[in-house]
Amino acid sequence: MNDPKVIIALDYSAAVPALALADMLEPSLCSLKVGKELFTATGPALVEQLMRKGFRIFLDLKFHDIPNTVAQACKVAAGLGVWMVNVHALGGRKMLAAARDAIDSSKQKPKLIAVTVLTSMAQEDLAAIGIAATPAEMVLRLATLARDSGLDGVVCSAQEAALLRKQCGSEFCLVTPGIRPALVGARRAVPLQDDQSRVMTPQAALQAGSSYLVIGRPITQAADPLQALLDINQEIGVSL
Repeated sequence: MNDPKVIIALDYSAAVPALALADMLEPSLCSLKVGKELFTATGPALVEQLMRKGFRIFLDLKFHDIPNTVAQACKVAAGLGVWMVNVHALGGRKMLAAARDAIDSSKQKPKLIAVTVLTSMAQEDLAAIGIAATPAEMVLRLATLARDSGLDGVVCSAQEAALLRKQCGSEFCLVTPGIRPALVGARRAVPLQDDQSRVMTPQAALQAGSSYLVIGRPITQAADPLQALLDINQEIGVSL
């Protein structure tokens, strides 16, 4: 079964540019991530269009609410036929368990992963909301909670991947944003505006234990998005 390691973040506010990018890409080379901005603008219809083009979809809505509300949201997401869906680990054990039960009771069972600490957050950001732990300590705590609650994996920084791989086992799915490719810089259409604090190259991230790499602007803002994707796959040693 084809299992591309790159997940392209469709950080758009409308369907037209998202579909235009999808038409430039190959489903065998990547999956696509639909987040809050794009989903709010376009709803499930765009997700269904992208899946009809052959792409696996990571629905990145970070559900975080009371257990029953999150469970119902996960059930609806599973019904769309998406490949992966996420919740926020800070919702706690009961919420995570409810999400797991909802996915398990669905006919289609997407991967269920949890957000740990946003990759835009550094030590001072955690301290400002009353968390004394370091980002790595907090990520480990939340990832362990997600694993013990039966989730398939977590979203984390690649900088924490080696620690989590050791702690959570070889089958635990680690989805890592904050990836900055080494080979695509010369092909960028515009300079990147970086809002990630904890970043790593694709090759280093996979070597550290990442399962999937979330990459947005290095591909979506490239002069040639398909070539940028091909460069990244070459960088990580994927045979095409």
